[in-house]
Amino acid sequence: MAATVTERAGSQQVTAAQPPVEHDRVLRIVTLLAPALVYLVVRQVGLLVLAWMASHNGVAVTSALASWDGEWFIALAAGGYDSPLPGLTDAFGRHGPETPLAFFPGYPALVAAVGWLPGVEPPAAAFAASLVAGVVCAYGLARLVRALPAGSPQLRDRAGLVLVALFAASPMGVVLSMAYSEALFCALAVWALVGVIERRWLLAGLCTAAAGLVRPTAAALVVAVGLAALVAVLGQLSGGGPRQGWRPWVAGLLAPAGLVGYLGFVASRTGRWDGWFALQRDGWDSYFDGGAATLGFTVDVLATAPSLLEVVTVAVLAGAVVPLAVAARSWRRSVAWPLLVYATLVLAMDLGSNGLMNSKARLLLPAFVLLIPPAIGLARRRPGTVFAVLGAATLASAWFGAYSLTVWPYAI
Repeated sequence: MAATVTERAGSQQVTAAQPPVEHDRVLRIVTLLAPALVYLVVRQVGLLVLAWMASHNGVAVTSALASWDGEWFIALAAGGYDSPLPGLTDAFGRHGPETPLAFFPGYPALVAAVGWLPGVEPPAAAFAASLVAGVVCAYGLARLVRALPAGSPQLRDRAGLVLVALFAASPMGVVLSMAYSEALFCALAVWALVGVIERRWLLAGLCTAAAGLVRPTAAALVVAVGLAALVAVLGQLSGGGPRQGWRPWVAGLLAPAGLVGYLGFVASRTGRWDGWFALQRDGWDSYFDGGAATLGFTVDVLATAPSLLEVVTVAVLAGAVVPLAVAARSWRRSVAWPLLVYATLVLAMDLGSNGLMNSKARLLLPAFVLLIPPAIGLARRRPGTVFAVLGAATLASAWFGAYSLTVWPYAI
């Protein structure tokens, strides 16, 4: 009889212990999925607003998401650089055998790989590639903030999710859902920076090398990762830094491989060492001018306010300077200094280049580390304030992105 009572009591104890265990399991799952859920919710709001505005403006959503550069990427994924690519031209209406070389191969290669799946057409493959890359980027953003010396672990966890939301709700966040290469590049760039901050040098080197096959913006990443690897190597040689073996050396060698490799490939195809730069200059009037064109564009827009998109573009470029200044004050002497180098160079490349001014806000997306200071500041606020700010940013981004694709008649 005593044994039976004891067994029943033990059974009741086990039963009573089960709910907390189940609660912890659910909490772990939600925590694990949180970056993806935040990112997908914000982007889904953008797509819903896009569908609404597309229906009012007689635009097909799929066509809008695959427009402009998306047409080039999808065509390259389907046929490669030597295919005819009918109807696709540079900014001056020309198309020659070397014109497609202006577009880096990393994203089309990923789209082509996804397209091998049964029943997946090139446009759907492009959207799927961007979606998956965006989710991978979201996890990288949350991990990056967690690795920084910025408050308690709980604060960094909250700030990481806020950063994911702010990134997905960037003014030109719509391109993260398009057949564009930004989502893939940002995913590779953020994980490269995670590798630098956490001293995972092989991760940093491999991601930087891959990013060099996706966008020319990888030059900023190559410099940041290369300098960090160099500092680590010199620290080892002087005895003033931690022993990290051969890995920083390998990271420094790997980092420029993708970018230099593709630029070399284009040079061999065009017969000139600056072949890719010549294609950009002659085909899209894009080249580094030290910021003269951007300054002229800014003055003209402020004086005449010719369109909403151009006014917002100027505001975004001007607004990027503020978090850069905040980051410079707090990061220059911490382990996060490579992030400052990277963000500064991305901003300099964007502001200092001539070309399509309407794309300036989009080209600033890779400078996602500039969103870290406001994300940390917002994470310190009350939940109601956080949700209100992020909700407003999400709706503003959704509307502006939809406007850019359904009302604005030119490329972005």
